[in-house]
Amino acid sequence: MQRRHDRKASNNRDQFTEQEKQSRVNHSKRSVGKHEVRSWTTATKQSLCLMWQKVNVQLMLGMSFLIAVFWYCRRLYSFLAQLLKRWSNYLQRKLIRNLSVLTEVDLLGYSTREWKGETKQAKHMREAYEELFWNYHIKYLRQVRRDNYCVLRAVLFQIFSQGIPFPSWMRERDILKLPEKLLYSQGCNWIQQYSFGPERYMGPNAFGKLRKCMETLKTNWAEISATKDHEERGNMCNTLFSDESKEHKLYEAIKFIMLYEVVEAYEQIKNREEPIHNLFSLLLARDSSSDPLSFMMNHLNSIGDSICLDQVELFLLGYLLEVKIRVYRLHRFNTEEFQVNYPDEYRREWNEISLLTEDDRYYHIPLFRT
Repeated sequence: MQRRHDRKASNNRDQFTEQEKQSRVNHSKRSVGKHEVRSWTTATKQSLCLMWQKVNVQLMLGMSFLIAVFWYCRRLYSFLAQLLKRWSNYLQRKLIRNLSVLTEVDLLGYSTREWKGETKQAKHMREAYEELFWNYHIKYLRQVRRDNYCVLRAVLFQIFSQGIPFPSWMRERDILKLPEKLLYSQGCNWIQQYSFGPERYMGPNAFGKLRKCMETLKTNWAEISATKDHEERGNMCNTLFSDESKEHKLYEAIKFIMLYEVVEAYEQIKNREEPIHNLFSLLLARDSSSDPLSFMMNHLNSIGDSICLDQVELFLLGYLLEVKIRVYRLHRFNTEEFQVNYPDEYRREWNEISLLTEDDRYYHIPLFRT
């Protein structure tokens, strides 16, 4: 009995020992599994950390590069903007300095700046400008360079900027042949004494220079008048009237056309042919211009140099260009001569241009707004 009990106890011990061993094995396996999981997790974390560090470095490098590029582009933009601004200001100053017809300014503002003070003349001029502003709807003006080509410049600029075509008689004749016709057909050898404004006497070279002047007038007039877009035509005018050399050729061509027409009228008077316009009779009645030569020597040669066109020559200018030139003479305010038309007899189909003067010498261009 005691043996059976001992055997049973021994079996129980062996069974417990076997269970303990199995438990230890299982525990060991679980420990190994947990260790393996921990090792895999640690390795994964380490890999991710290494990858993040590399990505972070790349991101930092990329961000640094983008910041550097942005900073460089900003500096470059700032530099280019400053350079462009300086270049624009330079071109603007150069254009304003060379442009002989400036951009429009407010009429009353101009009057206030130019006629300060309380003198009788200043008050008179301000009143005249206010009259133009309120009753004639002239709101702006364009200042014209004050030299002895002033009136020719103001007239031609408006003809070109409005796209007014050649007068009818110019369309029927080739104006390039007028110098040749005057010299050879009509025997006016004295045109070699023609003087080109500030350039004075040209001598034997006068004929060739006159031809170039006529070419400049014809080419530019035809090109600008054929341009229908108003803005484009304005840009072309600004370009032309900032080129002093071309400008002077235009004015000298107009002066020569005036001379040519006076020669034609003079020949008609001598030959008692068809009646001529009374303005030629008025012009040739002056002691200083009783014939074409004296008209050229005493009047035309000095225009652009020491004198401007006078009233009679303004009549002739409007007649030849077939435009009605309306002049507002501010120093004649409150008189019948405040507003004058040149010529006073004109055809209905003629275009109208306007001038504004304070002294019958220098002229500006008035601009109307309703």
